Amino acid sequence: MGRLAALSMRNRALVALVTVFVLVFGVISTATLRQELIPRISVPVAVVYTSYPGASPAVVEQQVTIPIEQAVASLQGLDTSSSVSTAGASTVTLQMRYGANMSSVQQDAKAAISRIEGLLPDGVTSQVFTGSIDDVPVLQLAVADDTSAGQLAERVRTLVVPELEKIDGVRAVSVAGAPIPQVLVAVDDHKLSDQGVTVSQLQQAIGTSGTPAAGGSLRSGDQDLTVTVGERYASAADVAAVTLTSSSGRAVRVDQVATVTDREAPATSLARTNGRESLSLSVTKTPDGNSVAISGQIRDKLAGLDAALGHGAHTTVVFDQAPFISDSIHNLLVEGGLGLLMAVVVILLFLASIRPTLVTAVSIPVSVLMALIGMGSAGYSLNMLTLGALTMAIGRVVDDSIVVIENIQRHLGEGQRRAEAVLAGVREVATAITASTLTTVAVFLPLALVGGQVGELFRPFAVTSALALLSSLLVALTIVPVLAYWFLPERSRSHVTALDDAVGRPRRTPLQRLYLPSLGVAVRHPWVTVLVAVVLLGLSGAMVPRLQTDFLGDTGQNTLTVTQKFRPALSLDDQDRQAATVEAALRGVPGVETVQTTIGGAGAESMFTGGGADKATFSVTTDRSADQVALQQRVRDAVSPLTDVGEVAVAAQAGYGASTIDVTVAAPDTDRLRTATTAVHRALTGVEGSAGVTDTLAADRPTVVVDLDRTKAAEKGVDERTVAATVKAALAPQQAARVEADGVTKDVMISLGDAPVGLDALRDLKVPATVVKAAPAPTTAASTGPASGGPAGKTGTSGSTAAGSTATAGATSGGPAGRTGASGTGASGASQAAAQAAAKAAATPMTVRLGDIADVRQTDVATSIARDRGRRSATVSVTPAGSDLGAVTRAVTAAVGGVEVPAGVAVTVGGVSADQQKAFGQLGLALLVAVAIVYVVMVATFKSLVQPLILLVSIPFAAVGAVAALVLTGTPLGVPSMIGALMLVGIVVTNAIVLIDLINQYRTRGRSIDEAVREGARHRLRPIVMTALATILALAPMALGLSGGGVFISKPLAVVVIGGLVSSTLLTLILVPVLYTMVEGVGERRAVRHESRLARRLQAEPPHREPRATSRTDPATDGPDGDDRPRRGITDEPVTEA
Repeated sequence: MGRLAALSMRNRALVALVTVFVLVFGVISTATLRQELIPRISVPVAVVYTSYPGASPAVVEQQVTIPIEQAVASLQGLDTSSSVSTAGASTVTLQMRYGANMSSVQQDAKAAISRIEGLLPDGVTSQVFTGSIDDVPVLQLAVADDTSAGQLAERVRTLVVPELEKIDGVRAVSVAGAPIPQVLVAVDDHKLSDQGVTVSQLQQAIGTSGTPAAGGSLRSGDQDLTVTVGERYASAADVAAVTLTSSSGRAVRVDQVATVTDREAPATSLARTNGRESLSLSVTKTPDGNSVAISGQIRDKLAGLDAALGHGAHTTVVFDQAPFISDSIHNLLVEGGLGLLMAVVVILLFLASIRPTLVTAVSIPVSVLMALIGMGSAGYSLNMLTLGALTMAIGRVVDDSIVVIENIQRHLGEGQRRAEAVLAGVREVATAITASTLTTVAVFLPLALVGGQVGELFRPFAVTSALALLSSLLVALTIVPVLAYWFLPERSRSHVTALDDAVGRPRRTPLQRLYLPSLGVAVRHPWVTVLVAVVLLGLSGAMVPRLQTDFLGDTGQNTLTVTQKFRPALSLDDQDRQAATVEAALRGVPGVETVQTTIGGAGAESMFTGGGADKATFSVTTDRSADQVALQQRVRDAVSPLTDVGEVAVAAQAGYGASTIDVTVAAPDTDRLRTATTAVHRALTGVEGSAGVTDTLAADRPTVVVDLDRTKAAEKGVDERTVAATVKAALAPQQAARVEADGVTKDVMISLGDAPVGLDALRDLKVPATVVKAAPAPTTAASTGPASGGPAGKTGTSGSTAAGSTATAGATSGGPAGRTGASGTGASGASQAAAQAAAKAAATPMTVRLGDIADVRQTDVATSIARDRGRRSATVSVTPAGSDLGAVTRAVTAAVGGVEVPAGVAVTVGGVSADQQKAFGQLGLALLVAVAIVYVVMVATFKSLVQPLILLVSIPFAAVGAVAALVLTGTPLGVPSMIGALMLVGIVVTNAIVLIDLINQYRTRGRSIDEAVREGARHRLRPIVMTALATILALAPMALGLSGGGVFISKPLAVVVIGGLVSSTLLTLILVPVLYTMVEGVGERRAVRHESRLARRLQAEPPHREPRATSRTDPATDGPDGDDRPRRGITDEPVTEA
């Protein structure tokens, strides 16, 4: 690598020009980088949401959920699956392996479901959702005014949404909480009967019309024209004009038997912001969108949009990533700037000169800007992880330049010419700094083994760190030598001589006078030194149980979520009243700025808006400057005393992924599941370190069951499908078609009138019959006209809904009457009247009372049915109160272990604790691989298998300082701390490599082990201490959290590196020389004994034989009186180099 410095020296002007280009393009690249909260990651989860209106949870499970689970079980990359079946809906969650192509997963899932469509009930619709971090809204707004929600929604869709979607980087703006527009077809039973039209005919006519159909292609001249038959409904008038044919053959318009109107669907959910009814707008960005820029442009438009909406409209920002991102980036920049300043001060204090300090300091901005250029090329954004990596690298990127400039300055101090000193100084340390930098970079390679969320999050961190470190090496070998040649002064020989003492030896610095005697004592008593180090290692091991542990830590975001679970079957008005109590308590907490409330809700959108049946969600935004942990506790204290509001739970957004310890209970049946879940919940209530316990065990909900008597139903000509359709249509309007106009889609709903209220009203519901036996023809038809006419009419009135059957019966009766001569004209008129009565009866559908063919009763059933890996399941969730996740996990595991559950029940602990254990296991493996990689790099550097082992021994001892730092600062051991330990593997060997490399150079020049160790330690003392202090002080602002930004990643990482660096520096300066002397001393003594035996053998040989060459005896290693045994120990007398 020294040749690279020589090449730079020969092309100094080109190096200067390239440096300027790097600075310019680095600034440009920084300005164009996207600003995000975290790196863009793909969430390997697919959700299959299936709607089956009117079906009970048990029916949904058997007819929808289980078939879909079986259909998607063979998807490639599927890890686990779980499902929840509720009234009218099925949700199947597919957890894929990280790295899966979610677009392909979505298509494969849709294809799998389409293959079983024939097995699913009629009326079932399925949707498949996948997502990434870009699907999380960057901004959420709440809009309220003095008009109705429907009028406001119309103006928002017309005026606000198009304006916001014009902003560069905005992907979509979705509106939630708006009333759903519908076209209602209210059927008049009397008109329907008079016109001879059935409900099914009406539904079929509306459903088949208004749907364009392909008609093929038509050849017209030299063109092929596509033919489309029909057109879509554009308004309620189009629906009203639909014509159908009655049973008598007449044309009947829809508006002749029903009233067709536009309306808003009855509310199934409520939404408020700070107590005021509102609409919610969610803004998502494109993959290349800049969150901060998008937020700024939207905020600039809000005042104008409120004015355009009018009617007292006011828009509130409920959630915005941008301020948190901006504050985090700003705070990390401040901490990085403070770290840079401290590093420069350290260099100035040691070098005691402005010029070499400035030359060294140049490496920091140049290296960082080169890394930023690399980030832009790799498509990375500026986020908490990548910026944290750059901030962490500030202390390390200066190390190579410090070693280079210090060595150049030392050569200049020896009186060498400037060019000679620069080349010699770089050449002497080039191999060492290259090896040390490569080892530090290499430790990030094992992160490729870390999968899951941790790997996705920290891979950009590793790449950014590696870019900065490699850039620093390039700067140290190219730019620093050129700047040193231009700015460092030469020293005259007289000046050099003045630095020597009275006998011509180099004067010692105060640091050397403190260090060298201590090193001499340690080397003279090697086993004592090793024993002390082992004792310290043992003490650090004893402190490990005192460590707190967590997963990713608290991000410090000023948002939290409060969920409220209502009693089943509670009306929406009652839910609203209970939610208002919680809402008032939350708004009364000091520091709470915004409370957005969502009550109830159904359908697929409830998965994303936080709603859901029997549930309310409160999104709370707090003061950013407040202590978030203390504020969260105040929120818990505010809602915990509330009564008659259901279950209320508080969960902070404390990371990415799960934030609770989840205990999953799986059982073969519902009874055992309920028993086991209740027991687990009871055992976990009040467990130490818990802030609350909730479970997903579905409560019983009152439900009406219609149990059909198949025998009676068959006698009346009724089947189960007819009964189900009739009950469903009577209880709620049913969708028949859609109207699309001006970008708004409206469902066409057919209503049969007011829904039954109470069980008795439901029992009285009329169900149409399909088959009724015709009455027999009267035998007295020939006697008199009236006699024959009467039976005919009687037969007609008892006809079934099948017009053909009834008409046939009537004609048969009337026929004989017409042929009776005795009746004459009177008989003929009676027959005609009977025929007309029979025709009218044929047009009137016959009905059967529901209570006559079915048992209608109320019972209690579970509101939802959850399945995990094909078994019935429930989850008991524990929210940790503090930062010691490990302690809470141990308490939870112990509590669960003491629970007796029925046979066949499985209880597993998962959630955030499982994520933590998986991440720790993967990072532990990564640490071992990193050590192996470091060893390989050092073997390649030193051309030895033994010397690298000396350096590896120092790695465990670095844990002494790391563990002590974590315990003393109360910092939990989490994923960021483990990443710091991974970095520490590369950092602790850096200084040791520089030291051992110089010692080996001295030994190559003929020095003894003791001399080489003493001189190497003396010359490397200053750069080792400088680099260590520069790194420690550069990381100090982050470890102390002076600015409060990015603490969740930077603080624990910095604490581990600082603690480990302190202990590893002492180990490098004391333990490594001792181990080197012990190991190499054994080899040297073995070589001396071998040479002695060889010399004696040569003396015994005959004189005519050529003597073998013997190795030179180094006077420095001879003992007294010519004894060739090496001296033990190191004197504190320096040796002047020739």
